[in-house]
Amino acid sequence: MKLRLGRIRITDIQFGDKTRVHRGVLYVNKEEILAALADDRLSSIELDLARPGESVRIMPVKDVIEPRLKVEGPGGIFPGFVSKVDMVGQGTTLVLSGAAVVTTGRIVGFQEGIIDMSGPGAEYTPFSRTCNLVVSCQPAPGLGQHEHEAAVRMAGLKAAATLAEAARGAEVDAWEEYECLNLAEGIKRYPDLPRVAYVYMLQSQGLLHDTYVYGVDAKRILPTLLSPTEVMDGAIISGNCVSACDKNTTYHHLNNPVIEDLYRRHGKDLNFVGVIITNENVTLADKQRSSNFTAKLAEMLALDGAIISEEGFGNPDTDLIMNCTKLEKKGIKTVILTDEYAGRDGASQSLADADPLADAVVTGGNANEVITLPPMARVIGHQETANVIAGGFDGSLQEDGSITVEIQAIVGATNELGFNRRSARTV
Repeated sequence: MKLRLGRIRITDIQFGDKTRVHRGVLYVNKEEILAALADDRLSSIELDLARPGESVRIMPVKDVIEPRLKVEGPGGIFPGFVSKVDMVGQGTTLVLSGAAVVTTGRIVGFQEGIIDMSGPGAEYTPFSRTCNLVVSCQPAPGLGQHEHEAAVRMAGLKAAATLAEAARGAEVDAWEEYECLNLAEGIKRYPDLPRVAYVYMLQSQGLLHDTYVYGVDAKRILPTLLSPTEVMDGAIISGNCVSACDKNTTYHHLNNPVIEDLYRRHGKDLNFVGVIITNENVTLADKQRSSNFTAKLAEMLALDGAIISEEGFGNPDTDLIMNCTKLEKKGIKTVILTDEYAGRDGASQSLADADPLADAVVTGGNANEVITLPPMARVIGHQETANVIAGGFDGSLQEDGSITVEIQAIVGATNELGFNRRSARTV
C-alpha cells in the first residue's frame, strides 16, 4: 500500500464568503459549514475561530480533528462515519496542515479538557499552535449522554470533512510518500534489518471511553493488523472522554508521531512491518484474551522488536504490562510509551501495574502536576466546568477567571504517543 500526503500549510483562519485557501489563509463560510452539521440531536451549533497567541480559552474540549481530503484512490476520509466502509490508506490525500476543528459545548463526560491559545497553558497543548475552527454544540433537551457524544463526534467529523474541501485545487506546499509492503516483499527487500511493529493500544473501556476502527467500536474487536497508512486516512476515530492530558484525539490518530518516526527509520536501521491495534478492556478475561492475540500476531510477524503505546491510565496499565511481558517472553524486545499519575509531589507509584520485563519506558510526564492558568479575554464554551472536569476540583475556577488544575485537564499535556513537549527521565 502506498499513500501520498499533500500538505497545504495553513497560517491563519478567517471567516469569508467562500470556504477556500489563499496564500496560507483558510477562509471559512459559516453558512456552508452549519448546513453540513444540521442534526436534530443538537439544539444549536455555533462557530468560532481561535488562533495561536490569542487570549482565548476553549473548554470543555470533546475532540480535535485535522481536515483531510481524499482525492485519489479507494475509499474516503473517516470510513464508517463520513465515507463508506472501504479500505483506505492508498492513493492521494490532501491535508490542511496547521488547521483543526475543535468541538466543545455543554459537557458530555467529566473527563474533558482545556485548550488555552496563549499563556502558560498553551505550552502544554499542541492545539495552541493550530488555527482552530471551534464548533460549539448544545444538545437537544432530554438527549442521553451517549447520544450527546455521538452527535458531537459526528459534528466534528462533518465539519472537518467539509472544511477539507478547501484543499481541492489548492497549491500543495509539500508532498510526503509512505509505503507499507506486504510481508514477503518486506523480508525480501530488507533481509538484514530488525523487524519492528507498533502495538497501538486503543481506549475501549466503554462508558464514554470509546475508539472506533472503520466505524466499529474497538471494544468489539480482537487485535488485528493495519497498514500505518490506513491510520493516516482516518481509519481510527476518537469517541472518548478520557482525561484530556492523555486522550488520543482524532487529530492525534491522524498524525501519530510513533508511526511517522518509524517511517523515518524504515529501510535504514529497521523494517517497519505494520501496526497491531489492540483494545483496552475492563474484565481480566478480556485483557488476557486481547494480550494473547497481540502476542500471537507479533510472533507470526517474526518481530524482533515492538513499540507499545497506551491510552489512559489506571485500569489500562494492566493491559499495557500484559502486552509488554507477553512479547518479551517470546523474545521480542519492547519499549512502552505511557505517562504517570505519581501524585502532586511526584512521589507516588507512577503506574497501577508493573513488571521487571518492562525495562524500557518512555514517559510523557506526571499528569498530577498543578498549574494556574490566567484569565483569558474570551472563553469559547463553558468555563465553569473547571470545577468538575478530571484534574479540576470544587473551587478550581477563581472569581477573576483564572483556573487552578492538574495538567491532566489540559488537552494533550502528557499524551502517550509522545505528541507533546513535556517528559521526565530517571537520572
